[in-house]
Amino acid sequence: MIPGGARNQRQMQMAMRRLGMTTEEIPGVEEVVIRTKDKEHVFKAPEVTILQVQGVRTYQVVGEPEVRARTTGSLAGPAMAAAPEPPAGPPEEDVRLVMEQANVDHEEALAALAACDGQPAEAILMLLSRRSPGGR
Repeated sequence: MIPGGARNQRQMQMAMRRLGMTTEEIPGVEEVVIRTKDKEHVFKAPEVTILQVQGVRTYQVVGEPEVRARTTGSLAGPAMAAAPEPPAGPPEEDVRLVMEQANVDHEEALAALAACDGQPAEAILMLLSRRSPGGR
């Protein structure tokens, strides 16, 4: 109950303005979805109001939600589902660098990178040291 008895809508709006509060309705909202770790709360055609108090915006959703369990596919959405998997092995730029600097073929460069945990500089040094007169 409001102190001082009942007030009309105009008086309420004036009091809210004095306190730095504003409200704004969002027209035409079709759906609001709130996702938790294991559920979705779906509001169809809700009333949505933004309440702003001292620069902080709070959204109020009024309606009856449909609560449903989340499926694994809805976590990332369709864009994430189509993402390609990253290629296995070292980046092709590293392989080319080792090939050029150590003057070896693709397979040797891959083997050297694998032996050096994917570190191109170490792979190049290893290959060059094998070719030096004291290396073999």
